[in-house]
Amino acid sequence: MKAKTIKGKSPEEIKNALDESMADGFSPTLAIIFLSFKQDIDAVCGIFDHAGIQIFGSTSSGEFTSSEIEEGSIVVMLLDMEPSYFKLLFLEAGDSSEYEIAKQLGKEGRTTFANAAFIIASGWSNEMDGEEIIKGIEDGFGGGATIFGGMAGDDQTLTGPKVFTLGKSSTTGLVALIIDEDMVDISGVATCGWKPIGITKTITKSEGNIVYTIDDKPALDLVMKYLGLSLSDEPMNNTVFSLGAYYPLQLEREDAPAVMRTAMLGNTEDRSLVCAGKIPQGSKVRFSLPPDFDVIDTVVEECSEVREEQLQEADAVILFSCVSRYLSFGVMTSEEIERVNEVWNAPLIGFFTYGEYGKSKRGKHEFHNNTCCVVALKEK
Repeated sequence: MKAKTIKGKSPEEIKNALDESMADGFSPTLAIIFLSFKQDIDAVCGIFDHAGIQIFGSTSSGEFTSSEIEEGSIVVMLLDMEPSYFKLLFLEAGDSSEYEIAKQLGKEGRTTFANAAFIIASGWSNEMDGEEIIKGIEDGFGGGATIFGGMAGDDQTLTGPKVFTLGKSSTTGLVALIIDEDMVDISGVATCGWKPIGITKTITKSEGNIVYTIDDKPALDLVMKYLGLSLSDEPMNNTVFSLGAYYPLQLEREDAPAVMRTAMLGNTEDRSLVCAGKIPQGSKVRFSLPPDFDVIDTVVEECSEVREEQLQEADAVILFSCVSRYLSFGVMTSEEIERVNEVWNAPLIGFFTYGEYGKSKRGKHEFHNNTCCVVALKEK
């Protein structure tokens, strides 16, 4: 399987780049597209449809095909994967729950291929719960599914992340690439590298992804104290405001690595935190140290283990990286992407997400925050 990446700031630039990429006889069947939500999705899709190329797409909060990070642009990975090796599916929640459409996806994977894997992108709204999507796919598939992907971004505006394919796009949609693992090897890891600090604390009141108290203290006050911030440091146009600095909570579990949960928003009225994933009441959490180069080393080491133990060579690499990492790492983000790219030295594409789907080193496939989810593909 051959892969090529292209990028541009407009549909016209993408059209020219696509024509150039196919000039040598390359005939892609699939386009993985990550783009700014400011771009014209229909115009971009029309370009690939005209060329007979199927489309898996998501809006982003920054996108890349190498260590050079783009903003407001369009990046595309072109694959000439045999069409019988994959199936694209777009599901819209509508009146259904995210669990129900994910379960439908799992069933579709089970009936399509004897050994199916799922690469997914989901919308991001109050109706889209990453953990319920994982659970739904697992239940529909019958357990043990390979699931990697990310939640769509929207240039950090929190207004309209979308997933899309030809003629369809939605903030509450789920786009899936179902791949036959008998024909294409898929290996990856969800890794963060963040180190915990301080004593373990208890979530004493929460509901879904909203945390009200930690150790019986208002959650917002506790986190602001940890960050060394006061409310006067933050510009606020309403009661709910961005925390600005994304220092994640580490949700501890028995017999599995901690899973990251980013505190994205604070509510000044009820002193709660709005997190990017569920934190059950009674959960044990720890704060995280600010990132340093050791974080990148850990990510690269875990990717290298996947290469050595599972997939020595790759035709293509997809990277779903949390936008919180980008905000926290700053210029170090490019180094992380570059060093991950060097592990397989294959064409790479990625975007900054609002949540990640994948399998940690010793864990299972689940929903993550503040994580770098790396997926490598190799045709057998």
